[in-house]
Amino acid sequence: MTIATTRTARNDPVPSMRRTGDRFVVVAAHITSEYPTPRPRKVRMYAAVSSSTLVGITGRPITVEVHVGQGLPGFTVVGQPDEGCREARDRVRAAMLSSGLEWPNRRVTVNVATGERRTDKGGGASLDLAIAVGLLVSTETIEARQIENLAFLAELGLDGSLRAVRGAAPLAAAITDKEVVVAPASAGAASLGANVVVRAVSCLAELVAVLRGGHRWPDHRAPERCAAGDRCADLADVRGQQFARAALEVAAAGAHHMVMVGPPGAGKSMLASRLPGILPPLDDAAAFECAMVRSAAGEDVEGLARTAPYRAPHHSVSLAGMVGGGGGRVHPGEVSLASHGVLFLDEMGEFAPSVLDALRQPLEEGVVRVSRSGIAVEMPARFLLVAATNPCPCGRSEPGACRCTPSARQRYLRRFSGPLLDRFDVRVVLGRTAGEHLTSLEAGESSATVADRVQRAREIARGRQGTPNGAVPAWMIDDVAPLDAGALARMRVLLDSGSLSGRGFHRVRRVARTVADLAGHEGPLGVEHVETAVALRADFMPGLDPR
Repeated sequence: MTIATTRTARNDPVPSMRRTGDRFVVVAAHITSEYPTPRPRKVRMYAAVSSSTLVGITGRPITVEVHVGQGLPGFTVVGQPDEGCREARDRVRAAMLSSGLEWPNRRVTVNVATGERRTDKGGGASLDLAIAVGLLVSTETIEARQIENLAFLAELGLDGSLRAVRGAAPLAAAITDKEVVVAPASAGAASLGANVVVRAVSCLAELVAVLRGGHRWPDHRAPERCAAGDRCADLADVRGQQFARAALEVAAAGAHHMVMVGPPGAGKSMLASRLPGILPPLDDAAAFECAMVRSAAGEDVEGLARTAPYRAPHHSVSLAGMVGGGGGRVHPGEVSLASHGVLFLDEMGEFAPSVLDALRQPLEEGVVRVSRSGIAVEMPARFLLVAATNPCPCGRSEPGACRCTPSARQRYLRRFSGPLLDRFDVRVVLGRTAGEHLTSLEAGESSATVADRVQRAREIARGRQGTPNGAVPAWMIDDVAPLDAGALARMRVLLDSGSLSGRGFHRVRRVARTVADLAGHEGPLGVEHVETAVALRADFMPGLDPR
């Protein structure tokens, strides 16, 4: 027996089955060749809303797609959403109901995929407003043409208010052809990064009123793009420690990494905290990059600070906290927050060895690369590393005062790897400051005076090779730092005696070039410049410190 089908008139309401000889013929009702089947509804059902998502410190544009269709009521987010994005259902629903808007009792599907290459796990809470607007367009509460030239970046509160999001500056910078709608708390940071108009609204109900044409966009004052940086502590506060002050000036002028070794209270932290005050002010590009990093880390950004950043993480910082990373989303670490500024490691011996060794690659390349499953991010990490440590666990460096056993000293020294110590061009051993200096009322040189000399030395180096002396490559060292006959003979003695290695030979020449630039000397390096550079490379850990 066979079964065949035939088509009946379009108005046949119910299909039937008739017997014809030994065959059953199914009479189908209302079969048409048109696709898709038209629906007798006026609901738009689909909306595409512009927004952006954060990948490391960079914003990437994204289109949030919202579909409201038939089926059991539900809310599904697709496109590798993170936890914050999956929780958007409850936040958006509560915000819409609190704003007097209808929640669609239908099947809602939200797509947050970034397109050709998935590099981030969703957009987090910053996509709340875009999802809500997509729902309003899909249900024709507002018209699609009203959002064609808008992008949305805000988290929604349960009461319908718009809240600030992390990384508002780079998120807004990713939008280049639309006006950006943000919360009032994000307006300042978004104005720094955006090349378009930034609109700030306080709540979802206000946004709907504006889009429907009943209200005007609220006014908000954009911050100054060039904001004054934080006031730095003055170097005049430091009493005594003249050699350490000179070493700090050399480190700032040539961008040389520096380590200070001395007992507690010698002034190591005090000197390091005054280093940003003698560094040259940030240019436009560096200030903008610092603002993007700070915004991506969730810090408040209201302007472009011109003072070099200063970061001093606690020794309990994790590996992800130092170099960046995290779980599903990659956050910038301390090395990126210190880019174009100073990263100070107080009590370096207390940091985990794995954290210290992770600094070696950023110190050489000026960037940090963080890879996770499906995520590969490159973030800036061009910082000046300054470290301070005690000579031993007890910190008593005076002869006969140290109470540490030889095994305890060895364990303490093993925390410092030779390859990391080799990155420090300037190494200074500090003693306790004499009482006559501490009680003296005479102030030392101010930061402004030292900063002028540092600025002139930086300009000399920039005009000669385009980079600070600390970043001069080995193949350029003969042209940048030639040696006269006396300096060359002194260097040979140090090399033949084993006091310097081949790498140390190049590093001493870089420091000597900075010493000469500070003195205004433009010719080949002399013996006095080499001797000063060697004195700034103290062997404070015999047997471990690479020369």
